[in-house]
Amino acid sequence: ARSRSAADPRAAPAGEKTGGGKMHDGAGGDREALRPAEMLAAGLGGDPSVLAQQSALLVQPWRWPERLKVVVMCFLSFIICNMDRVNVSIAILPMAKTYGWSQSTVGVIQSSFFWGYVLTQVPGGYLAKRYGGKLVLGVGVVSWSLMTFVTPLAATVSLPVLLAARALLGIGEGVAMPAMNQMISSWVPTAERSRSLSLIYSGMYAGSVLGLLSCPYLIMSFGWPSVFYSFGSLGFVWWALWQFGIGSSPESCAGISEAERDYISRGRPSSSARAATVEQPGEGSSLGSSGGNGGSNVGARIPWLRFISEPAMWAIIVAHFCVTWGYFVLLTWLPTYFNTKLGLDLSSSSFFAVIPWICMFVCANIGGFLADWLLRRGTSVTRVRKLMQTVGFLGPALFLALVANTTNAPLAVGYMSAALGLGSFSQSGVYSNHQDIGPEYAGVLLGISNTFAALPGIIGVALTGFILDYTAGNWDVVFGIAIAFYLLGTVVYNALATGDRIF
Repeated sequence: ARSRSAADPRAAPAGEKTGGGKMHDGAGGDREALRPAEMLAAGLGGDPSVLAQQSALLVQPWRWPERLKVVVMCFLSFIICNMDRVNVSIAILPMAKTYGWSQSTVGVIQSSFFWGYVLTQVPGGYLAKRYGGKLVLGVGVVSWSLMTFVTPLAATVSLPVLLAARALLGIGEGVAMPAMNQMISSWVPTAERSRSLSLIYSGMYAGSVLGLLSCPYLIMSFGWPSVFYSFGSLGFVWWALWQFGIGSSPESCAGISEAERDYISRGRPSSSARAATVEQPGEGSSLGSSGGNGGSNVGARIPWLRFISEPAMWAIIVAHFCVTWGYFVLLTWLPTYFNTKLGLDLSSSSFFAVIPWICMFVCANIGGFLADWLLRRGTSVTRVRKLMQTVGFLGPALFLALVANTTNAPLAVGYMSAALGLGSFSQSGVYSNHQDIGPEYAGVLLGISNTFAALPGIIGVALTGFILDYTAGNWDVVFGIAIAFYLLGTVVYNALATGDRIF
C-alpha cells in the first residue's frame, strides 16, 4: 500500500475521497474511523483526516503541547493579577482604622486603581499587536508587581502618593487582557478557544480565592503590609518563567513540534482570510513592520473607524460595560458587605467572600466546555455567544434581587455565589466575542471594549462608597443599579451581537 501510494498518482492522497465515498486517511483507514476528528474540525475549515493525524502526533504524555504552556502561564498571570487587585479590599479594613479613612475615602482609594487601568487598554492592544503579546504581558506583570510591593511605603508617605501607586498598578494591569488575547489569537486554534479563554479568565477568580483566603492570615500574623510584599514578589517569579519558558508565537518558538505548529496553523483563520482584513488606505494607523505575534499581517493597518461604526462592536462594548459594573463593585466591596451588613468579622468576611469566587471559577470553565460542545454540534457561534451571555446577565440579576431581600448570612452567601457563578458564563459570551469578529485584531478590540468596561471601576466603585455614606449603608441601592445594567446589557447584546467575522 505504501509503495502504491508513493508511486501511483491515482492513489487517493490523505484526506481525499475514495471510490466508495469514504474519506481516506492516508494510513489505510477511512473516514468513519475519524469521526472525533471530524467533529473537532467542524468550523475550522481544515480537513478532518489531516487534523486526526496531527492530533495523534500531539498525544505525547512526556511532553506538554507548547500552546498548553502558553494557556497555563496566562492563567497564572491572571491569578497574580487578581491577587494584587483584591488584596486591598481586605487590607483596606485595618488600613482604614490605622489612617482614619471614611467609607468615601475608601471608595476613592479602591477606584484609583482604575484611573490607570482605563489608560492602557487600547495602547496595550496596539503594543501587543506590534511588539507581541509576550513582551507586553511580561512588562505589565513586572510593573504591577512592583507597584504592589511599594504600596505600604506609599500609604505611609501620604494619601495622594498611595492613590498614585494604585493608579500605576492599574496601568500595569491594564495591558494584561489585550496582550493575553493577542497571544491566544496566535497560539490557540478556534475549536479550543472558548475553554482556553474560560480557563485563563477563571484565573481571576482563582486569584480572588487565594487572595481572600491568605490575606487575613498574613494580616493577623505579620501585619497588613505583608500582604503587599508577598503578593508583589510572586510577579517577578512568574516573569522569569514566562521570559525563558514561553515562545512569542508558534512560528518563532524553538521548542514546538512541526505537528503542533501545523495543527495550530490549520485551526486559525486562513492566511487569505487574514489578508482580507487589512484596512483600506487612509482608514487607520500603520502598525509598522515589527509584527512580533506570529499571526499578524506585517505592516497591516488598524481600521479604527470601522471598529467604532459596527453595531456588533457596540454590542460588545455595552455588554462588557454592564458585566463589569456588577463585577467590579462586588469584587471590591464584597468583604465590606459581609462585614458591615451581615456583621461578620474580618476572618469570617474573607472566608464567606471566597465562596462566590470558587463558584465563578467552576462555572466559567463549565461554560467554556459547554460553549465548545455546542459549537462542535453545529450550533452557530452567534447563538452560542448570545446564549452564554444571556445566562451571564439574567442569572446575576435574579440572584442579586434575592440578595437585596435577605439579611441571613448563609442565604446571602448562597445567592451571591449563584449570581457571580452564573455571571462567569460571560467568559464564553462577550469575552470570547472579540476573537470571533476580528481575530487579527483581538487584542485591540479587547482594549477598546475594556476601556469602556474599566469605567465602572472608576465610577461604580467610588459611587458605591458615596451611596453607603449618604444612605446609611443602604445596599439595596447598590444592588439595584447593578441589576439595571444587567438587564440593559441583555437587551443590547441580543439585539446587536454576532459571532461572524467582520474585521
